[in-house]
This record gives sequence, structure tokens and C-alpha cells, in this order.
Amino acid sequence: MKNYSQIIRHSGNASLFDILDVSVTGSLTGTPIHIHAEGLRGTGKTTIIRAYKEVLPKINRIKGCLYNCDPSNPHCPEHYNLTSEEIEKIGVERINMPFLEISPSAKKGSVVGSIDLKKISSKESPEAALLLGTIPKAHRGIVFIDEINRIADTSPEIVDLLLDAMGTKPGRIQIEEAGLPVTEIPVQVSIWAASNPDEDPGPLENIRRQLSDRFDFTVNVERPLDTYVINRIFSDEVLNVVNTATIQKTKEFLEAEKNINRFKPTQEIRDLLASLYVNYGIESLRYVEAALLGTKIRGALLKRNPNIEDVIFITRYALRHRVEMKELNNILQNLEEKKSLIKKDSISVETSIQNENKLPDSTKVSEINEHKNKNSRTFSFDFLKKLLQRFVPNAESAKSSNTSSTAPNPSIKAPPQKALPMDKLKITEYVKTEEDLIK
Repeated sequence: MKNYSQIIRHSGNASLFDILDVSVTGSLTGTPIHIHAEGLRGTGKTTIIRAYKEVLPKINRIKGCLYNCDPSNPHCPEHYNLTSEEIEKIGVERINMPFLEISPSAKKGSVVGSIDLKKISSKESPEAALLLGTIPKAHRGIVFIDEINRIADTSPEIVDLLLDAMGTKPGRIQIEEAGLPVTEIPVQVSIWAASNPDEDPGPLENIRRQLSDRFDFTVNVERPLDTYVINRIFSDEVLNVVNTATIQKTKEFLEAEKNINRFKPTQEIRDLLASLYVNYGIESLRYVEAALLGTKIRGALLKRNPNIEDVIFITRYALRHRVEMKELNNILQNLEEKKSLIKKDSISVETSIQNENKLPDSTKVSEINEHKNKNSRTFSFDFLKKLLQRFVPNAESAKSSNTSSTAPNPSIKAPPQKALPMDKLKITEYVKTEEDLIK
């Protein structure tokens, strides 16, 4: 039997891991979530489900309580009316979250409970007492049923018990034995099941559609298609791996439990799920219930607010057993189109906000450039004018002299002293700035 760390995750079974994570978190937070894994024989459904027993978190219960009573919310006939002080005197213990199985050969008494023959036949102090069955002993935990389609076909009495346990959240069971009063017990149990729909007696929805609808999610597990994955499954390295992933996975569940109320579905998601239910004529309201729970818990696991992608993911498994495959594909296509529209609107809004934020800076830069150009034009004109005035101090006189044919040639005077070479001059005497030239 492989442990959790030794199981290779691939495209054919990844969705089962994700949905089982949602169910474990739901059980930890007090909301059972029922899972049905379908697929061809040998695809690893049962192996994966049983491996989850290693990663289930611990829970607190009243010390010695066979019903796994929560100290803050006792429910069994022995503890439900005790005060917190009385419970404190009894004590609290920490146990592994229950993980029990119901086999195809199970009987009603072993599933729900029966008379405790040992106590009633005791010679010292005979008493009528109940011997708890699998479902009440798994309170606040998991019950796994392999080959659920076979049980639905051959054991209708067990199906009736499952319908009661899965009908509401939490469910209930009723124990009826001759000589004992009828006992009704609330049960908070997540039912996990597996089946091969291609084998007799066929898919569960064709045998007991009512039971099929009780499952919140149905996941199809497929065989691996990559040779590398197959080699990894049977490699010695994987078979000898140390079980290290279990600790990290358990921590994820505990963190999600703390954050469960921080990431609730928005009103937009609620409206979207309601519109899908109405527009596509979905028969069962359990789809909406499962989708709301699934998006909420998935948000807590991923540590973010649920979005349209979570709705698409959850809807794929919440409707797989409730509508025809063609209808499911139409619904998923509709959701993908809504996702694209939301993405486009998001990009458009983001671009608009960025443009608004940049507008003042762009305007300011434009104004600065215009001011610089204006100053540059003004400065250049003034500079040119002063420069001309310096070399042509009397433009009108020069013009008159040039137009008069009789005017004598102007006298040219040489500098008072001989010019010095460049290497004899100071740099300030031959390097001038624009300001020096226009003075």
C-alpha cells in the first residue's frame, strides 16, 4: 500500500486530489462534502482515497466518547446535555480524524448500529446498550465505500442509510432495535465512494439517481498517458521515498480551517450560479449548494477570493452527474465566455486608470516643452538681434554708404598692438559664453 508521498500526481488524477482537499477542509470546518470517484479499473482511485488517511488532521473530542463528540458541540445521548464545566471535568483528548470503510458485503447493523450483545448478555450486570456502527463512529470524519454501484444494486437498505446520512448537512441516522427506544443521532460524515461505471451493474446515476445526486462532486479519474509518469509510478526512487508531503498537506488543511470565513463567494458569483441553475433548467438545487461550498473552501485553500475560474472548476464536477455531458459542455463554454468578457473588461478598466494617472504628467511635460520652445525662440531671436547690432552698429548708415557711388572707402584701423598667439592667452580670453557675446 503506497503512502501519500509515493503517489504520482498527473493530468488524469489531479482533479481528484483537488476535490478531496476541498472535502477534507469541509469536514474539518464542520461541513461534510461527499465525493464520488469514477473511472476505469486500475486508475488508482482507491489507492489515492486510502492514502488520504495519512494527511487527515487531528480533532478534539470529549475523552472516551465513541461518538467523537465535539467538546464545544456535544451530540451523543451521553454528552449532549452536559455543561462546559462538566465536560471539562471529563476531559478532552486529541485523536486522528476518523477514516472508516463500508464494504460491499456490509449489513445494516454494522453500518448504523445494533444491540451490544456483550453487555446485554453479561452475567454480572446485563444492560441493553447500543453497539455503534460505522457511520456514527466516523462522526466528524470520512467513510469510504468502494464499488458504490454494486452496493446500490444489491443492498437497498444500506442505500437508505446513506440517503439519510447525506441528505442534509449534517445528516442523521436512526437506530431501531427491539427492546430499545428508537435513537436518532445527528452525523457529520463525509462520504467518499469509488466505482467502475463500465462494469456491471453500470454507472451509479443509472442505478439510484437519488443517491447519485447526494454526492456533491463526481470526478472522473483517467489513466496516465505519459511514459515518463508511468516510469515514475514504478521507480524504486518513488517506492522508497520518505513520507514528507503528509506534514505539509496537513498544515495546509489547518491553515484553510483558520481562513475559511475570509474568502466567501461574492454576490456576483452567487448571482452567476443562480442564473446557471435557472437558465439551464438544472434539476437539483444541490448543485448551487455544492458550488457555493466548493468555491468558498477552494478560496481558503488557495488563500484568495473566489473568482470565475473557481466557478468553472467546481461546476465541472458539481454537474458531471446531474446533467448530460452535452449540456455540461454548453454550460462550461458559457462560463469560459463570461471569463473572457470579465478579463477584457478588467484590462480595459486597468488601461483607463493608467491613462488617467499618466494624463497630468503628460500634460505637464507638454506644457514644459511648449514653454521651452517659446523661450528658445525668443532667446534665439534676441541673441541674433544683439549680435547683429554689435557688428553693424549703424545699419542705416551702412546701407546709405553701400548705395552711394561717390562715398569714400571707409578707413580701416589696425589693432593698437600685435595679436598674441593662442598659447599665450588665458582660457577666459578666447572662450566666451552666449551671455558674454550679447553683452
